[in-house]
Amino acid sequence: MHDLDAQRSRAETPRVLKFHAPEIVFGPDSLGEVAHATRRLGGVRPMLVTDSGLIDSGWAGQLVDLLVAQGLEPQVWSALTPNPKDVEIEAGHGYYADFGCDVLVAIGGGSVMDAAKGIAILAGNGGRILDYEGVDQATRPIPPLVMVPTTSGTGADVSQFCIVTDTARSTKITILGRALVPDITVIDPMLLTTMPEWLNAATGLDALTHGIEAFVSLGHNQLTDHHALRAITMVMSQLARTIDEPTDMAARGSMAQASLEAGLAFTNAILGATHAMSHQVGGLLDLPHGVINGVLLPHVIRFNAAEDPLPYVAIATSLGLPEGRARPEEAAMAVADRVDRLARQVGVPTGLAEIGVSESDLDVLATNALRDACMSTNPRSATHREMVELFRSAL
Repeated sequence: MHDLDAQRSRAETPRVLKFHAPEIVFGPDSLGEVAHATRRLGGVRPMLVTDSGLIDSGWAGQLVDLLVAQGLEPQVWSALTPNPKDVEIEAGHGYYADFGCDVLVAIGGGSVMDAAKGIAILAGNGGRILDYEGVDQATRPIPPLVMVPTTSGTGADVSQFCIVTDTARSTKITILGRALVPDITVIDPMLLTTMPEWLNAATGLDALTHGIEAFVSLGHNQLTDHHALRAITMVMSQLARTIDEPTDMAARGSMAQASLEAGLAFTNAILGATHAMSHQVGGLLDLPHGVINGVLLPHVIRFNAAEDPLPYVAIATSLGLPEGRARPEEAAMAVADRVDRLARQVGVPTGLAEIGVSESDLDVLATNALRDACMSTNPRSATHREMVELFRSAL
């Protein structure tokens, strides 16, 4: 693997690199650090962004108690749904302004954290959230962000991405910018134990997709490759165990670390076609992002490897696949097959048709996927016809 990494590095022109990351607090029973983090960022009246599931689980209430114990005045907002909508984020900003909040604390999965980022953008810049689609469109400072992930996969707690559903067009937009990297993320593996099984599987496959897409991305570098490979191997070895043994804290800790390392990789290397495609399906059908990734990822690996299979050799080797010692084409196909087996093992559908995508959707899905920011770093470009065929292969 090291020889392949060196070969890959020698073929690329040296360049100045930047690596974005928040302050990270990691470990069991670290939830209490959120209040200290909020105070250090100047918070007095933090807005706690969460959802009904986290309220029912008790985690949001426990965090409120911890914040109050430190003399803070948390204001709780949970009026959002999975795949946060533009109208929900704008309503959340109204709540933030009405209550005079000063720091945003998000406890939840990717939807909650993306909503908090969207609210922060509007708090600092005004306007409508869809105005900020693209890269670095939010130019004014935003309020401090503290993230508390309760799933192991989205990476939103460390990333410079914010994904929002455009309700008028039934698609997702990508907002990307350095300012969206949270100030502090507090990762407590204990919070992962209350995830439903389907969400555990979906977010775990999201982390796997982040690792693989970041490793083969045109934006990869020697600072991201290590994180990406570690994330890939940890998800492959631990995700199924967290489903079979939900209270195995060693496995939960590994998945929390996998999510973190995958997030650090993709926020710096960006992503690829799987995410560009998944954003469109998720926007159209309002379905779990990680489930869609699990369906699409093997097909995208095969598509990319048809042009350049070499990056997948290192992935095959890191997974201990015997094909890692074979021809690059065989190694890439073995990686795709291994991903496919894991997806089936954790209950992901075998094709997009099973989750509601039809042949008549493919043209508009392909058009929108090619416009997605994640396609800019996919290692293989695609024509509209090729993108339609790629979607069709996943039906």
